[in-house]
Parts: sequence; C-alpha cells; structure tokens
Amino acid sequence: HIYIVVDFSESMSEPDLKPTRLICTLKMLELFVEEFFDQNPISNVGVISTFNKRAKKLCELAGNPGKVVEVLQSAKTHVPSGEPSLQNSLELAAEVLRHLPVHTSREVLVILGSLTTCDPGNIHATIETMRKCNIRCSVVGLAAEVHVCCKLTKSTGGIYNVILDENHFKDILFQHAIPPPVTGNAESSLIRMGFPYHRTETEGKPSLCFCHLDSQNPSDGLSKGGYFCPQCNGKYCSLPVECKACGLTLVSAPHLARSYHHLFALEPFEEVPRDSLPADTPIICFSCQLSISDKHVYRCVKCKEDFCLDCDLFIHDSLHTCPGCASRLPPPEAPS
Repeated sequence: HIYIVVDFSESMSEPDLKPTRLICTLKMLELFVEEFFDQNPISNVGVISTFNKRAKKLCELAGNPGKVVEVLQSAKTHVPSGEPSLQNSLELAAEVLRHLPVHTSREVLVILGSLTTCDPGNIHATIETMRKCNIRCSVVGLAAEVHVCCKLTKSTGGIYNVILDENHFKDILFQHAIPPPVTGNAESSLIRMGFPYHRTETEGKPSLCFCHLDSQNPSDGLSKGGYFCPQCNGKYCSLPVECKACGLTLVSAPHLARSYHHLFALEPFEEVPRDSLPADTPIICFSCQLSISDKHVYRCVKCKEDFCLDCDLFIHDSLHTCPGCASRLPPPEAPS
C-alpha cells in the first residue's frame, strides 16, 4: 500500500519542467500508476495533495488504476498556491497506513518542489512515529536537497533523490514501482482470496456488473461476460478487485505470481571467470542449452547451475525464477 504525496504549493508553478512542475509531475504520475499496478496487481495506491499549509486526500487507497489516473487528470486544473506541509501530509497518510495488516508493506512517496515546509508541530516526532509504524517514506525532490527530507528517508529506510531533468525524473519515479523485498523478521498472516470464474459473451446472460453500479450511463457494465465471485456470484469487468458484496479479494494466478516475486527477490548469480573452469570441458548454459563462449559464466549460488549472460539478464529481469532451482525435485519422504 502506498500513498503518493504531491506538492501543490506555489513553487510547483515554476516552468523549469515543462509546462510547469505540477503538470509535468501529474503526467509522470499517470505513467507511474500504470507501471506500478502492472508490477503490483494486488496493491493499493492513494493520492494526497499539500498546499496552503494543509494536506488533503485526493484519492483514498484504491486498487483500480483507472480511478487513480482519473483523479490525477482532474487535478491538472488546480492552481498551485501557498506552502506545503510535510508533517500534515505524513500524519494524514499514517492515519490509514498504521491500521493496515502487519503483512503488508506501507509506503509514502513524496513529490516535493518546495524548499520549505510549514508545519504546525514538531516534525521530528512525526518522523519517529512513521518509523515506529514501519511506514517507509521516500522523497523525490524537484528543486534541491532539503535536510528534513534526508532525516525522514534515513529514519524510515526510504530513498531520497533530487531530479536533474524530465528523463531523470521518470527514471527515479519508476524505481519506486518495485517494492522492497520482505524482511526476514516480517510477520505473516493468511489472507482470504477468491479466484473468480470467467464467462465469455457467448456463455452468460445479460447482467450488470458491480463496478459500474454508480455509472451515470445505464448501459455501462451491462454485458453477458465477466468475472464472477466464487462466494457471492457478484460480477466484475476486470481483476483484481475487492468484492463490494462480500469483501473477498478477487485475483487471478498471474496477479499473485507478479506480486510474489518482488517479495522474495532472486539473488544475483555469481560471476565466474571462464578461465577458472576446465578448458577441455564445454560449459553449457542450463537455460538455453548453448555452449558458453563468453569470458564469464554466471552461476546460481543455490543450485550451482551455470548460465550465459543473456539468460542471466532474462531470468532476473523477466522470469524472476531460477530454472535450475525450479527443476529440482524435493527429496522423497522416508516411509513411516
């Protein structure tokens, strides 16, 4: 779960990012939200704005990227004014994040264009509260480094970057789409989830889906196909979603797989010089089954299988699972 805090203060009207800092930030965040939900399909994103020394929720935590993007697009008409309040923004986010289950990751991402923050109290006490609640806070600065932001990110285990230009802004922002790996001492608990069954347009009967109940157009959501909740039979157009009738989280298997590999990241392979291996024996890549002629061989630290550079990059960037480890069968249990 992540709250994005956006600076809507007067400093965001500066034209060093085109056309203004605010418009550029909102456009970047639209791309970020799409990328974030692609990497984390069962996560939730909320948006908080800060201006005139106050903080205001633009969007509650939601698992629908379309809803968040719609809020960001409507915020482009806002006129930047006043000063931001970092303390009020953090406390507003903490009101929700501190009550989330312990197995979830809690993050706050601050996009700050101002060099000052106007706060009603001791912000260092708020930073300590964020640390105790295990809320990871990261900051992307649009102007220059601010000491209180360094203190915030260092205390909570976050990342602080100051951008150079628009391309650098996008690169830094997209780094936050990948959640941090789970810690070894993190508590765990079971979550109820449902795997809905899908009906095509030729299989079902015309019915209205739950996700379009509030639509002004009566024809929206009226179709024969869709995803049906296995518990209450509620119909939805897309996944993942939380069932409005019974509260069950509805996902598909690929959604779980894409979220899982971020929590337990695959360890980097060990780089082994080709000269240190027997010269008379060809080294075959375990993945593509081709002979490795490069100067280095990449070896999994667990299964000790060797891979070429191309397969190493593919495994860590796309597959996120070592083929050698995945093909290892567990030893048979001894008969009792």
